[in-house]
Amino acid sequence: MIIASFNANGVRARMPVLQDWLSSRRPDVLCLQETKVQDADFPREVFERIGYHCTVFGQKAYNGVAVLSREAPAAVRMGFDDGAEGPEEARLVAVRLGRIDIVNTYVPQGQAPDSEKFTHKLAWLARLRNYFERFYLPETPLVWAGDFNIAPASLDVFDPEKLNGAVGFHPEEHRALGALRQWGFHDLYRMRHPHSRRFTFWDYRVPKAVERDLGWRIDHIWATSALAERAMDVAIDMAPRRADRPSDHTFVSAVFDTTGF
Repeated sequence: MIIASFNANGVRARMPVLQDWLSSRRPDVLCLQETKVQDADFPREVFERIGYHCTVFGQKAYNGVAVLSREAPAAVRMGFDDGAEGPEEARLVAVRLGRIDIVNTYVPQGQAPDSEKFTHKLAWLARLRNYFERFYLPETPLVWAGDFNIAPASLDVFDPEKLNGAVGFHPEEHRALGALRQWGFHDLYRMRHPHSRRFTFWDYRVPKAVERDLGWRIDHIWATSALAERAMDVAIDMAPRRADRPSDHTFVSAVFDTTGF
């Protein structure tokens, strides 16, 4: 089973990249973030024509998450489902495919460490920890994928000394991510590639960021032990970031041996 993740930075703008990648790689599941469309405007017909069911949770112009899957989900959950008042940003969607649960998240970026948005990001991550505690067990065959907007360690940023304390590489974010890891997750890319310095995001605003490899590894596929031990390969595909009209992110994918699932 192949599960992949991609921050599209606008799904409609990224259709050529998406169609090419799906046609060549044929994943069983693709988790999308930052789709930036309301549900009614999601281009589901295009994906359905090439064999994917579309589970979407969107909003106009911002955020938005979706799961494309070859198999129709047996269950779907949108958002935290924790009874909080007010509208919820479209940042979390969960599906069940057979015995496997997949949670796709677009974690808030956080803006700056001294901002309210950074405080909101930390609260959102704590809320996510509670979400996993409420709906799953560490023994559940569970994949958590998406744009986490956090580089976990020094190997995951192009200049760890310069970036230390910046949003996306801040001690408080690392503590919040550590609490999620301790609940029962494994970082599959780092598990399979313990010494590799590979990135998934290169900021548009940095001149020649891709050519100079000034990147961050902030897009992830994590899993509980039941699936982590079945992860055969985990890869980051650089080619789509060099394509015409790319996202500022690229695809990460994991191959699982799901024999018996």
